[in-house]
Amino acid sequence: MGGCIGAHRDNGPPSGESSDMTVSIGRNQPLKPEKPKWKSDVPLTEGQLRSKRDEFWDTAPAFEGRKEIWDALKAAAYALETGDHALAQAIVDGANISLPHGTLMDCYDELGNRYQLPVYVLSAPTNLIEEASESDTGQDTDANSSPGVEIPIKFRLSTVNKDLKLPVRTTDTVLKVKKRLCEETGVDVANQRWFYSGKLLNDKLHIEDIKILKGYVIQVIVSETKEDVKK
Repeated sequence: MGGCIGAHRDNGPPSGESSDMTVSIGRNQPLKPEKPKWKSDVPLTEGQLRSKRDEFWDTAPAFEGRKEIWDALKAAAYALETGDHALAQAIVDGANISLPHGTLMDCYDELGNRYQLPVYVLSAPTNLIEEASESDTGQDTDANSSPGVEIPIKFRLSTVNKDLKLPVRTTDTVLKVKKRLCEETGVDVANQRWFYSGKLLNDKLHIEDIKILKGYVIQVIVSETKEDVKK
């Protein structure tokens, strides 16, 4: 996911750190309130940006470092993006996180472990684009000319103990069915991430493109909201 996400895997005990890094850990600056400005190589929608962030936070604890620090960094990143700089600084101070450059993109815990956050979890790119509606992408026209076949699909939500079955059409897009799932469960579309056979499903995919085998289910990971993180 890029070279600047996660702690260095070759970090050893303090005796194994370079002299430059040891000096950096000793300097601690206040968290800068400014959001970093950046441009994505490929324009992203808000949904794609959220999925990219969720993927990072889901895998970040697998890197070296302590889970409680990763959790604190996640909460601080959310607070900073929503404009609550005071809360972000309080979270950083409470977790004894040092910021040599005043940014969450490069920081250390009190044991000297290094944590690096990618810029996309701290701010949106300057070339963020709006979600294309189904009519804009010609989805409605396709649906009218070929309504597809109605099939039942099972969904397994991470917040529910039992599977939910919904009848969908093979020409429906993932986004369209996400909206139906939202109506049935109350889970916002932006907080749904669909996986099938271990692969994240793009909103523009048609159900027929997924090639779901009989008896299989679509895993729906429900992401926590920013309000949940603040709590």
